[in-house]
Amino acid sequence: MMAPTVRFAPSPTGRLHVGNARAALFNFLFARRNGGKFMLRMDDTDDERSTPEFAAAIEEDLRWLGLSHDIFARQSDRLTAYEAAAEKLKAAGRLYPAYESAAELDRRRKRQLARGLPPVYDRAALDLTDEDRAALEAEGRKPHWRFRLDHEHTSFEDIIQGHVEVDGASLSDPVLIREDGRFLYTLPSIVDDIGFAITHVIRGSDHITNTGVQIQIIRALGAEPPAFAHYSLLNGPEGKPLSKRDDAESFSLRALREAGYEAMAVNALLARLGTPDPVEPCLSLDELAAGFDLSRLGRADIRFDPADLARVNAACLHLMPYAAVQPRLASLGADLGEAFWDAVKPNLVLFADAADWARIVAGPVEPVIEEPDFAAAAAAALPPEPWGPETWAAWTDALKSATGRKGKALFMPLRLALTGLTHGPELKNLLPLIGRDRAQARLKGLTN
Repeated sequence: MMAPTVRFAPSPTGRLHVGNARAALFNFLFARRNGGKFMLRMDDTDDERSTPEFAAAIEEDLRWLGLSHDIFARQSDRLTAYEAAAEKLKAAGRLYPAYESAAELDRRRKRQLARGLPPVYDRAALDLTDEDRAALEAEGRKPHWRFRLDHEHTSFEDIIQGHVEVDGASLSDPVLIREDGRFLYTLPSIVDDIGFAITHVIRGSDHITNTGVQIQIIRALGAEPPAFAHYSLLNGPEGKPLSKRDDAESFSLRALREAGYEAMAVNALLARLGTPDPVEPCLSLDELAAGFDLSRLGRADIRFDPADLARVNAACLHLMPYAAVQPRLASLGADLGEAFWDAVKPNLVLFADAADWARIVAGPVEPVIEEPDFAAAAAAALPPEPWGPETWAAWTDALKSATGRKGKALFMPLRLALTGLTHGPELKNLLPLIGRDRAQARLKGLTN
């Protein structure tokens, strides 16, 4: 396969959510694995809803994920190219003016449905004479422009879906240009895909019918269509499609970032959801790309569950070496050295949790003493320093022999006194970090 060029084409009308991130990630990984180029294209022709702030936020989100682009474009800079394409389609008789208002179209659809007919545009505008059009424009009407579909089956071989056919006769001629002269999504997207030599369009399965339409427009413009891959949609935990507007708080990339999730945990989860492959932690995009295969993606819609992300996030943290996290620990005021990181990382779900364990080690801790006599005996039995990983076993073996305690009756009072908690990292690793003086004070019930 020749080196591909793919694109992620968000509209800057809201924050990116995990469904959008999945689209960007699939395109990026496909390009990375195959030595190709990844394009970021801002589909910002909707000047009523697109904002520079949302565009900047999209770039920020992609930087956080590590999805760097090789090519960048804004559709708002390319209007002359779209106008030229529209004129070409008009000259070929494929783009025609229609004057119906939204209310008129709605009435026609309702009449068709009442008669048991599909609500497909009836092409009444094609029967208008020059005099009819002049009269309508004299009334102040301005046309919208529709692409005249061939009433035939358009087929393509989808990398994920297999053989697909779309019946043009079952579809309304799509509107490409509004009454006010602004372009809708379809034509600018096609012109850009041709102009930037996009080889593969990788997007959600909700675009399959659109693809049949777009292939006809591409060919009407004298080009050949790219390859297509339509992946299954990502829904929220309740099975509802994700929305930039409705899910911005819960599932936006900014919300996940602010909640403390790792970018590579998001990438690792999204890259494997919907495949038969297990979701495994991964610390680099190159590693993720090496195992990425579009043909492994299933056709059934899938759910994004934050609980899955939490599990993958924890697993990613458990893989991270101290050298990679030292600056981040320092920024948290939690850099207590490599032994500390190795001790606490198996218990982390979010990186910020390391600050809590640094406080447990360095204090202050409010010890929980439920059995003062046993705690006093434990304090008296503390071995002299220096301490290492073997100190815990030596100390608890001595206490077991002296008191006859074992299991939870032996270990839980010690954990409560030393950490104030019923859970946490292995005490054989924490105890040397806490040190003899702090351990002795805590066993005596002193906060330190």
